[in-house]
Amino acid sequence: MTTISIIGSGNMASAIGTRAAKHGHTIEFMSRNTAKAQALADQIGNGATVGTFGARPAGDIVIVAVLYAGAVEVVEHYGDALAGKTLVDITNPFNADASGVVTTAGNSVSEQIAAAAPEGAHVVKAFNTIFQGVLAADKPVDVFFAGDSVEAKARFAAFVESLDMRARDTGGLKMAHALEWAGILLVGLASNGAGFEIALGVEVR
Repeated sequence: MTTISIIGSGNMASAIGTRAAKHGHTIEFMSRNTAKAQALADQIGNGATVGTFGARPAGDIVIVAVLYAGAVEVVEHYGDALAGKTLVDITNPFNADASGVVTTAGNSVSEQIAAAAPEGAHVVKAFNTIFQGVLAADKPVDVFFAGDSVEAKARFAAFVESLDMRARDTGGLKMAHALEWAGILLVGLASNGAGFEIALGVEVR
């Protein structure tokens, strides 16, 4: 398959990396916490590696799997090392009680990342509407995504389909703010009786 680089070493980095490795991709973890990244790579196996935080990622698809408050700073830290890459923003900028988001229309985390990214890098918003446990369960769920680059979205959609998931294009990057609110909707459903094993999806009739 291909190499997928993941910046971060938390639960979502683990879930995405594990699923991608299971479906034949080589995973590169890049984290400020090198020991934690190495532990993840060892746990996943299948040729998973640890790259140097801030160096040029090996993968053409780079998943930014850090907390929303630090996402822009991470992209700025990498700078030109991200040129030409497809950057996947998975963040959920929830407020303190998860009753809303701290971003506004036209100023989603994805759009902030796009403004900070080097020339030739393209941002795709995705994975923020899927719980970590659902990802890890390896079931064929829908992945809602948004982005402005046709090429980057096609590359990302092919990656999603390779993981036995359904790629659902929601439009341009301006839709990232709607996807941030969709994360709130998912948490609301889960917290009010649906449970945390659910996933949002589209039924085509």
